[in-house]
Amino acid sequence: MFDTTSNGGDMGDSDKIENKADELKGKAKEKVGEATDNEQWQAEGKGEQVKANLKQAAEKVKDAFRG
Repeated sequence: MFDTTSNGGDMGDSDKIENKADELKGKAKEKVGEATDNEQWQAEGKGEQVKANLKQAAEKVKDAFRG
């Protein structure tokens, strides 16, 4: 999962954008679940947010090592 693009940071930036989009998608799913009283969607939304947050944390660690 290292940056293998020839121009440097594009892969990391696109991963960050994708992770943030996943987080927002999870938030939206959770809110729809709350609005419709759908516990499964609420749980899935929370799970997607946790997964996205973990990916974002991993990106920050990679950035720290890249300097």
